[in-house]
This record gives sequence, structure tokens and C-alpha cells, in this order.
Amino acid sequence: MKLTLGELAARLLGELQGPPDLVLEGIAAVDRATSREITFIALRRFARQADASKAGAFIVGPELKDLDRPRIIVANPYLAYARVAALFAPPRRRWPGVSDQACLGRDLSLGRDVSIAPLVFIGDRVHLEDGVTIMPGCFLGDEVHLGAGALIYPNVTILERCRVGRRCIIHSGTVIGADGYGFIPTAAGNEKIPQLGTVVIEDDVEIGANCTIDRGALGETSIGRGAKLDNLVHLAHNVEVGEHSLLVAQVGVSGSTKLGRRVALGGQVGLAGHLELGDGVQVGAHSGVHRSVPAGQTVSGYPARPQKEWLQIMAYLSKLPDLHQKLKRLEKELGQLSARLDKEPET
Repeated sequence: MKLTLGELAARLLGELQGPPDLVLEGIAAVDRATSREITFIALRRFARQADASKAGAFIVGPELKDLDRPRIIVANPYLAYARVAALFAPPRRRWPGVSDQACLGRDLSLGRDVSIAPLVFIGDRVHLEDGVTIMPGCFLGDEVHLGAGALIYPNVTILERCRVGRRCIIHSGTVIGADGYGFIPTAAGNEKIPQLGTVVIEDDVEIGANCTIDRGALGETSIGRGAKLDNLVHLAHNVEVGEHSLLVAQVGVSGSTKLGRRVALGGQVGLAGHLELGDGVQVGAHSGVHRSVPAGQTVSGYPARPQKEWLQIMAYLSKLPDLHQKLKRLEKELGQLSARLDKEPET
């Protein structure tokens, strides 16, 4: 694909400084871009790389508006980069129509322009809306529903009665609708609690590779509109994830915990069960959350506590060796003083 600098500026609603007819064929990192590619600088500290860059043009913020190179000035260069990258991204390969090597169940409902690749298994009474893409090796159980434009990468498993919204993206190896972890210890062993619920994923959700979204024990495990899950995320039964939340790699959320809107969980965060995190809560990486967190708070640590308090604790922690040595010295001096006092006659 080829676009002129002027066309890109118009699409980004940015201020053009440079030849509008400059033809560009792609986007690349500032240190690798060629004269036929555009690049971006999101932070001022990287501006020095512009002098050595061979890029044909730059996307920059207002603070770099005086850069002496062809440029598009926008309020958010990183967002503009994402949108330009989408323009130059090659189209995804889709199987044309429904492969005769796919195994299709009874009463299958297909919208227009559905792509089903070879080696896909689809159960009974499944509904696929317009433009759904299912890549090789996927399994869809009975009564699964996929919304329009959903993209299912290879080797994804979506078990019976689960619903996936429009324009959702589910990456390889993810399992949606497996049984939640429910057992009752008895004298004879651990008795399984049947998991009778389902999973409901709303529109515009993206789920990374090798995630596991368990079905509800009763009712639903739900993921709100626009939420984004990184690779290796686990949601237990009856978890609720609010709209536009961000869950980074290796997050684990225990059963029946509720996340509000725009919650952000850093990598390897663990949440205990039956908690509530209010809208806008942010949890730092490697944290363990054992209590509910009110809306708008930022917490970190194990156990998680307000961010400012956790940073103070970490600052003190680095001083513990010195404090330990001082304490040992004080104990020794106190012992020596006590011994002298014991030897002195009473006055």
C-alpha cells in the first residue's frame, strides 16, 4: 500500500509540515526506517535519534513541531502511530468460504462472508454472524454464538453455550468455557460441583494467547466491552471484568471477583475471590490483592496497599541491612553499659 504524506495528515487530522505529495510505503522504527517509510517520536528524549534516521517523514507531538524534517504534528504521536500502522498492515489471510475439511454440526446458522478453515470442528445449533473468521484447529461447542467480524485464531476452544461479541479477537491456545475450579472436600475425597453457567464476552474484546476463561458455576463469567487481556490470563468462574479494562500477562482472578470499568492489572497480579475493584483501580505488577479496593485507587505490593505507602515500605526495606547493624551495635553498647552499672557500688 502507498499513501502520500498529505493523505496521512488528513487521516490523522494532524498539521502537515512537508511535501504533501511525498509517497510513503510503510512505517518503521526510527532507527530502521527508510526514505520510503514514516516513523514516529512519542517522547522528547528520543528526538536526538531523528538526526541519524533515514525516515522519509516523522509523526511528532507539539513539543517537536520545529523538527527540521517532513512531519505530521499531532496531539498523541503514539496513538497516531497505531492508526498509521493499521493502514499499512497487510490484510489477514482468510479461507475463502467454508472448507469441506471442516466438521460442521446440525442447524448451523451462518451469516454472510463467513470464513471457516480446514480442521475446524463446530457443534450443533452454532450461530456465526457476518464476517466471522475461524482459523484451523478450532473447536466450537454446541450453541456457541460468535458476533459479526469476530476473529478466532488457530487452536482456540470455545465450549458449549458461550457467547462472543462483535469484532472480538481471540488468539491461539485460549480456552473459553472450561469448568471452573469447584470441589467440596468430603471423607471420601473431593466432590465436584457441576459448572452449569456460561461465558459472555461483549463487543471489541481482545483475548491473548493461552488464556483460560472459566464458565460460571451458576450464571455467567463476563468480560465487558472493549476489555483487553494479554497472554496467559486466567479468569475463574463468575468473574466480572468491566468495560475497557486491561489485564496484563499472567494475571489470575479468583472466582466471583468483580472488576469495574477501566481497571488496569499489571503483570502477574493475583486477586483473591469475592472481591470488588472499583472503576479506574490500578494494581501494580506482582501484587497480591486480598481486599476490595475503592474506585480510583492505585495499589501495589503483597499484600496490596496504597501505592504511596508501598513505595515508602520499599524505600525503608533497602535500608534494613544498615538498620540491622545499627541495632546490633546499640544492643552491644547497651549490654556494656548495663554491665558497668551492675559493677558500680550503690550511691
